[in-house]
Amino acid sequence: MRILVTGGAGFIGSHTVDALLEKGHKLKILDNLQKPVHLKGKPSYIPEETEFIFGDVRDKKTLEYALDGVDAVYHFAAYQDYLPDFSTYFYVNSVSTALIYEIIVEKKLPVRKVIVASSQAVLGEGLYRCSKHGETIPDIRVEAQLSKGDWEHHCPQCSSVMQWLPTPEEKINPQNQYALSKHSQESICISLGRRYDIPSVAMRYSIVQGPRQSFYNAYSGANRIFCLNLLLDRAPTIYEDGKQVRDYVNIEDVVNANLLVLESDEADYQVFNVGGGRAYTVLEFYDIVRKVFGKNIEPKISGEYRYGDTRHIFSDISKLRALGWEPKHTPEKSVKDYKKYLEEQTNIEDILEYAEKRMIEMGVVRKINLLRR
Repeated sequence: MRILVTGGAGFIGSHTVDALLEKGHKLKILDNLQKPVHLKGKPSYIPEETEFIFGDVRDKKTLEYALDGVDAVYHFAAYQDYLPDFSTYFYVNSVSTALIYEIIVEKKLPVRKVIVASSQAVLGEGLYRCSKHGETIPDIRVEAQLSKGDWEHHCPQCSSVMQWLPTPEEKINPQNQYALSKHSQESICISLGRRYDIPSVAMRYSIVQGPRQSFYNAYSGANRIFCLNLLLDRAPTIYEDGKQVRDYVNIEDVVNANLLVLESDEADYQVFNVGGGRAYTVLEFYDIVRKVFGKNIEPKISGEYRYGDTRHIFSDISKLRALGWEPKHTPEKSVKDYKKYLEEQTNIEDILEYAEKRMIEMGVVRKINLLRR
């Protein structure tokens, strides 16, 4: 098959490109090498045998050229950040997705499948249960609560602390601009796909880990932050109390899921959670990083929090498992592979200061007010 991968220079996109080439497919990559994700330009790992198109997924002529002659599309190009430029999330993520379908329909292109990258962020805070009042999907924790160091979700009826549950695909509650734009991408993908008979799939990734994660993207997560700190013999900051639950999935497992839905007719017109299958607290994950690096550096837990972070989130992956997929790799492997990747880089000492300063300037990182407790 001839396949277009938008955002093919990025983390998930580039690994998927490699796997598709190994399968014998012919690849086009469309990427605008957006900074700060690609701060140093075109990555050296992009295979020479691909056709690389430098351009923006919002530009119709560029996208028309990229779509010409392809049998399938992986749409990974996206905008993600903590910035409050709300319209950009929809302009990049939603408009580009709609434009792909617009061109396919207008040009009557014989595209056999479109696979769109979504995010676990669409689930919002996820599913919870109160022992007295049953299940609920809470909204984000408000500033008045977080500033007092009250981290947990409480039942709206009795105020007791609720228990988190694995969240299936249908339990959605996007809470920020990125999540809202990703939910709109899913809707565009499935609805227009069905209407115009274009087999389509949306992949709702949890926290994907492994080599090639951007160093300069503050959105990249705990693996990047913890590994960079320990590489430089620094103590990382752990937000809240470190007991928040997260869902980590290895990049190789994600790529296997991406290839599976390309080849599976059963996946058509479906949304799939793509997670790691096991929940970890942030402190548990940091212990894994410490062991891999062989460094006994205690983290800093000082009451700081990132406003808008979820407390606990864990994806139910039974739907994707029913297609025969299973996550096979542990967070230990993800950390080992990322450590090796880090050690091959140069001039990375300034990265932590860059990301942390940026989040503080944007008001994302905040600290509890002891007077309000």
